[in-house]
Parts: sequence; C-alpha cells; structure tokens
Amino acid sequence: MTAKIHLDRAHLHRLYREMLRIRRFEAKCVELYQAQKIRGFLHLYDGEEAVAVGVMAALEARDAVVATYREHGQALARGVPMNAVLAEMLGKVEGCSRGRGGSMHLFDRAHRFFGGNAIVGGGLPLAAGIAMADKKLRPGAITACFFGEGAVGEGVFHETMNLAELWQLPVLFVCENNLYAMGVPLEDAEVETQIWRKAKAYRMPAEQVDGMDPTQVEAAARRAVERVRAGEGPYFLEVRTYRFRAHSMFDTQAYRTRDEIEGWKKLDPVERLRAWMKDNHELSDAEAGAIDAEVSAEIDAAVQFAEAGTLEAVDDLERFVLMDEVVQERD
Repeated sequence: MTAKIHLDRAHLHRLYREMLRIRRFEAKCVELYQAQKIRGFLHLYDGEEAVAVGVMAALEARDAVVATYREHGQALARGVPMNAVLAEMLGKVEGCSRGRGGSMHLFDRAHRFFGGNAIVGGGLPLAAGIAMADKKLRPGAITACFFGEGAVGEGVFHETMNLAELWQLPVLFVCENNLYAMGVPLEDAEVETQIWRKAKAYRMPAEQVDGMDPTQVEAAARRAVERVRAGEGPYFLEVRTYRFRAHSMFDTQAYRTRDEIEGWKKLDPVERLRAWMKDNHELSDAEAGAIDAEVSAEIDAAVQFAEAGTLEAVDDLERFVLMDEVVQERD
C-alpha cells in the first residue's frame, strides 16, 4: 500500500489537541455525572483516544461513521460540536439527538455520524447497510464501523463479516480491543484471542495495530481506507488499546488489578505523544500551554451551553413515536 501520513508539526499538534480534548471532556463528564447532571449509563474513553483520533484523520467528510456506546471520543474526533454532544448528555433539546439519546446514542446527520449503539455489536449490520447504500448512491464513500472485542462473540459479527466480504462492501471495520469487553478477560471468552484472524477466516484483509499510538493507528487506517475506497472490499483493523477507567460508572473493576492499570498508563497515548514531541522539539512549553488553554475554554463554553439548554416540553414527548399512530388505529 502507498498510503502515508505526513507528520509535520501542524499535524502532530492536531493529533495531540484532539486527544487532549477527548481526555479533558471525559474528565468533565465524570464531574457532571457525580453532580447528577448526567444521568443513566456513562462509558468513558480514557486511554483509547488514539483510536478515534487516528482513524478519523484518515476519513473524509463523505464517509460514514458507526460507533459504539463508548462513543463520546469518536463523536468529538469526527467533528460533532462539543456543545451538541454535552447538551445531549444533559438531556437538552439542543443536543445532537434532541436530548432523547443521551450518552449512548449520539447522532449527527451533518457529519454522517450514525450514532452510538447501546446493543453490543448492534452497529455492525447498520454499517453494512449504510455501505451497501453508499456503494450504489455515493461511489467512493466508505463506512468506518467501531466495535469492541466483546462484539465478536455475537452472531451478528460473523453474519456481517460474511456479507461484507461476499458483497465487497466499502467498510472499514475497527475493533477496539481493550481486552476485557465488559469485565471478562479476553482469554476467558475467546479461544482465538488474535481478533484479526477471525476476519481472515472470511478472506478479509486484516491487521493488528498498536492502539496507544495515534500515528500508527492513522497510518494503518490510511492504508485500509485507500484499499476500501478503491473498491477492493472491506478491511479489518484490530486496534489493541486499554481503557483506564471502569467499563461504566457502575463497574467495580474486580476483574483487573491496580498494578495492571498503572502499567498500561505508562503507554498513555496523550502523554506519550506530548513527551515525544517535546523531546523532538515539535512542541514548546508555550505551545503546550496554548493548546491546554484552548481546550479548557472549549469545555467551559460547552458546559455553559449545555446547562443553559432547554428540556423538551412535556407536550412534545410523544413526537417521533411512531407506535402512537398504530395504537390510535387499533383504538
């Protein structure tokens, strides 16, 4: 493959800024959740930032993205405005899903971000369907489908792999392998722990990537995207990563040790890139401070926007509920 990335100073800064935005945004979400301003489930992306940022850097505006329920970082990296993301999480009408989706169901048609999905593996067949439509209606557009390694135990994973390769659909499958799914070690759930080999079983080109390095993720994603966009069928990336926080805010993390978590934090993608840039004179203290201030200001503005947002009027709660029409007909 000929795809390459140009690691000039500006590009490195963009990668770092985008990962820092996600990291700081998630930290603010914890504060808002503890203050009971965000309700329901909350799945955080700390540690996995390099995956979303690296893959999104290889995509174009015409491409589609299907995400998981751990999708705040994916939405932000895709370009969904932070104001709309946070307003959604606070249940406000100004949110990207009018406050009806919350943390697990972010959706933005303008950015072709076709949602988080609360069902494990639920996005896989949706991605295949979008890709099938795009193959006919938007030649050259591809669909990037994110999912965790826990989804490979679902029947729909195998069905989608089979049909995507059989029909040569333009899909980039991105398996975010954080080793535990909800809380079961990968080796206790799968006989074959090299997930990329499962795609190979369907004769799909596949590879494994270091998900703690955004440059390696981007390089692999660009190789894959070039092939998919050229009409050569789907491609599969198994991205090895690690979530620093619990599966959700209700998770006690009894399945892993503190030492293990601290060991993985030494590979922190945000700090790893920051340190490399500073050591190689690609990031000065002044530039780092300016990026930090810029991110902090954006988050503060998003919080103000979301908290000032409006809750949907009670009279509007039945809007968009199609079942209501069926019930009326039966009555």
